[in-house]
Amino acid sequence: MKVIKIGGGCLKGIPTIRHITELTSTHAKGHVIVVSALYGVTDILIDGIQKALQDEEKIMPHIEVLLRLHLSVARFIMKSESCIQGFHQDLSGAMKQLERYYYGLNFTGELTPKMKDAISCMGERFSALLLSWTLQSLGVAAASMTPQTMGLYTDGKFGDATIDLPAATESLNSTLKPALQTYDMIFIPGFYGISLKGEITTFGRGGSDYAAAAVAAALSADLLEIWKDVDGFMTANPKFVPQAAFINRLSYEECAELSYFGASILHPRTVEPVRQRNIEIVIKNTLNPDAQGTIISEKSEQSDLVIKSITYTDDVSILKVHASGVGYRPGILSIVASALTDAGLNIRSVVATQTCISFLFSKKDIDEAYATLEKIRPVPYRALEKERELVLLAIVGEGLSSSKGVAARCFSAIAEQGINVEMISFGPSKAALYFLLKQEDLHKGIHALHATFFTAGKADKQTIAPVS
Repeated sequence: MKVIKIGGGCLKGIPTIRHITELTSTHAKGHVIVVSALYGVTDILIDGIQKALQDEEKIMPHIEVLLRLHLSVARFIMKSESCIQGFHQDLSGAMKQLERYYYGLNFTGELTPKMKDAISCMGERFSALLLSWTLQSLGVAAASMTPQTMGLYTDGKFGDATIDLPAATESLNSTLKPALQTYDMIFIPGFYGISLKGEITTFGRGGSDYAAAAVAAALSADLLEIWKDVDGFMTANPKFVPQAAFINRLSYEECAELSYFGASILHPRTVEPVRQRNIEIVIKNTLNPDAQGTIISEKSEQSDLVIKSITYTDDVSILKVHASGVGYRPGILSIVASALTDAGLNIRSVVATQTCISFLFSKKDIDEAYATLEKIRPVPYRALEKERELVLLAIVGEGLSSSKGVAARCFSAIAEQGINVEMISFGPSKAALYFLLKQEDLHKGIHALHATFFTAGKADKQTIAPVS
């Protein structure tokens, strides 16, 4: 039995959605399908939160927009009027619940993490209903189940939940697995689970990949398939590097690092649950379903290629905390890091020297981080400095930690292009090395590294002596 994840990018536009339903009818029988919301729907739901807070008169028109959108798709892709009516009835019930959320929000005038999670996951519920009814209209015995009905339990943290794998395993094996004996396939809304108290808790934006991995782990599935519109991971972003090559196999570690450092194919946390049960992940291209796709498992591909891929993110900024002797004065790092953590800010990385502590943040958090540290009394630093126009360029491969010369080759490639490295981190991960560069140097940096490790003579260049 497989768990299949269908992302929002595969549910964009009626022709694409119709193709997905036809593909599902032939390739997904006997399996569980975890789905994202239709493309753009989550943004509409979040926009509705602000409308509900502003004016209750805006709530019903907003509900009507969502209702019409899903019904218009249903009328184009469903082959049965009775299925359209069945979907309309189920959808109306879900919309009533969303309506209550919005009116409750307007009444209290306060958006809590609990309410945000309850609203933002509704798109996945609509999508699961739409696809299950569509497959029924094609003659397939399809059904949908929600995390509430099957017991996809989490640790209860709103906005960033983690699967409670023992509890979810027990529950899904008594609810979801028996249902597979009755139906050809079961659709499940991704993105969220429920706490042991029964409260909706989301896995964070883009967390439907993680939800699918959680379901796969709980069911001890044979395989987790992620349906995308690409064949899999590449040695670099082909938009920047046309000669980028397809990667046949990655380890869990390599996949997690690539995803964390900018490769958008998978959510960075996807490997966590399946790794515990040693379940392989395969990326499948819905436009080329018979292609192999990148396989992700415990072991990386045995190859002379130490570096598997080069990736980047421009969602990075640095907050520098300048002070004399921060490397040996006790307490400064603790004071500063505690203030940032107490403010609910996610620190992506920390690098410390004798005179400066550098914190990496998402660009959206840098101003709040700066303001947070300005409030510390007594002031434990000499100066604060923000840097925004940066990119993080990472090379990923499990051979990095056990091979000599990798960093030297990277530095040489970058230096030959006249690029200044703002910061480098090598060591915290056995599978990743990253540089911070000025944003204007991104393209030159990617091409320089890719030419060093992946062009003609690549085997010789990447046969780096192992560390003794």
